[in-house]
Amino acid sequence: MNNPEVNTPEDPAADVVVRGTAGGFLQKIRSGTHEFQADEPVSVGGSDTAPTPYDYLLAGLGACTSMTVGLFARRKKWPLEDVAVSLRHSRIHAKDCADCETTEGMLDRIEMDVELTGPLTPEQHAKLMEIAHKCPVHRTIKSEIDIKVRPKNGAKVS
Repeated sequence: MNNPEVNTPEDPAADVVVRGTAGGFLQKIRSGTHEFQADEPVSVGGSDTAPTPYDYLLAGLGACTSMTVGLFARRKKWPLEDVAVSLRHSRIHAKDCADCETTEGMLDRIEMDVELTGPLTPEQHAKLMEIAHKCPVHRTIKSEIDIKVRPKNGAKVS
């Protein structure tokens, strides 16, 4: 996927550049020197040739959680051997969520199972599970996010 159009010099300050066409869902993505793709399943009109945007959201959260837990254990010199994070995304009725502020309509739910292996004490295990809630991506997703969408290159918005 060595496509020079994915990350053009038009925005060298961008962390990620995503390019697609109006003809389908397949997207080419560049993040620094890394190139990858996103798509949608065939059931919604995609070609299922790459993970979905929600797959990447879950992957980012899972990777950050695993990295954060591992870093904490390394710093404490705890005997953590492996971290496995399994995630699922769904939409649920707000009325079915007793702990949510939203009370009407639908909301997103991410379920995350964290498996820690190694000869950890119960206290170490409990602390690492607490740390799993504190990775930077988790905090970003749970916080208020201000997303600014602007036209590129002086294009007029109607």
